[in-house]
Amino acid sequence: MYPTSLTQLARANPFSAPLFSLQKVEEPQQSLNGQRPRRLAAAATADEDVSCEFGSSKYYALCGFGGILSCGITHTAVVPLDLVKCRMQVNPDKYKGIGNGFAVTIREDGVRGLAKGWAPTFIGYSMQGLCKFGFYEVFKIFYSDTLGEENAYLWRTSLYLAASASAEFFADIALAPMEAVKVRIQTQPGYANTLRQGVPKMFAEEGLWAFYKGVVPLWMRQIPYTMMKFACFERTVELLYKYVVPKPRSECSKPEQLVVTFVAGYIAGVFCAIVSHPADSVVSVLNKEKGSTAVQVLKRLGPKGVWKGLVARIIMIGTLTALQWFIYDSVKVYFRLPRPPPPEMPESLKKKLGLTE
Repeated sequence: MYPTSLTQLARANPFSAPLFSLQKVEEPQQSLNGQRPRRLAAAATADEDVSCEFGSSKYYALCGFGGILSCGITHTAVVPLDLVKCRMQVNPDKYKGIGNGFAVTIREDGVRGLAKGWAPTFIGYSMQGLCKFGFYEVFKIFYSDTLGEENAYLWRTSLYLAASASAEFFADIALAPMEAVKVRIQTQPGYANTLRQGVPKMFAEEGLWAFYKGVVPLWMRQIPYTMMKFACFERTVELLYKYVVPKPRSECSKPEQLVVTFVAGYIAGVFCAIVSHPADSVVSVLNKEKGSTAVQVLKRLGPKGVWKGLVARIIMIGTLTALQWFIYDSVKVYFRLPRPPPPEMPESLKKKLGLTE
């Protein structure tokens, strides 16, 4: 049979080669030596010394732990920049820029004032990291198995987008309460100075809704951000090894591989900041004010207002995303978890597309 459906899929994929010479081939009845065909996400090298099976409960648990460290540590480390960014978004007349924002904050609250909101940031983003990275691995393997080896390769960018969006949906539910407390502490001077002061005060004033009224804007901000973060990272790593790194990944040392991870993470982070910034502005204003809705805030900010603080966020998110991927990959290296190399076209698909004899 001539694989017309596969041909259409391959040609429709913007990341594949533009033209193929098709040949008539027989479908293989089973994989070699009775082994299961290799999944897109499970292309680990055979001689790699790993501590657990790819896709096992231990694998998912350690990936979740890596997510806790990568998100919790990095977001807490940039609390001062995040504080200034949030204040620029909700009060642009007072905080006119990054430098001015730092100066005003230090003048009014002292150096310690730059650390406001560190506790809800650490707790909230640790929980988000657990769900974001842990569920991403779960959904990536699930969707890959559902599509099959060949379709998973052809549609790998869509697979990354779907897996990351699914993971972030649950991650934002875990993040929302602490994000609401953090923004209230950072943007309303005198409201509360600590997590222990902020939580009971918010609950007494607005009830449980106070902690979840920002979840929809969070989805608007974080789901596009995470889709870009994971899909752009995965494809950038693939392109770096293909066109920039002078030797195959299998010949690179672990430190060299981690450098590639950091560079790909920073590139992904810049795009993440741009696509998610308007929603981030809405979240900051919404969590500061009582009784407002996302639509009302968006109308009031206008087309220019939603981009306030973008430079600060690009610096913050670019560094943040690079460090997150670096820490996450380092955790995988330390615990000797399976670390699949960039995906390659399956041999069966090469034969169908006439790329091999």
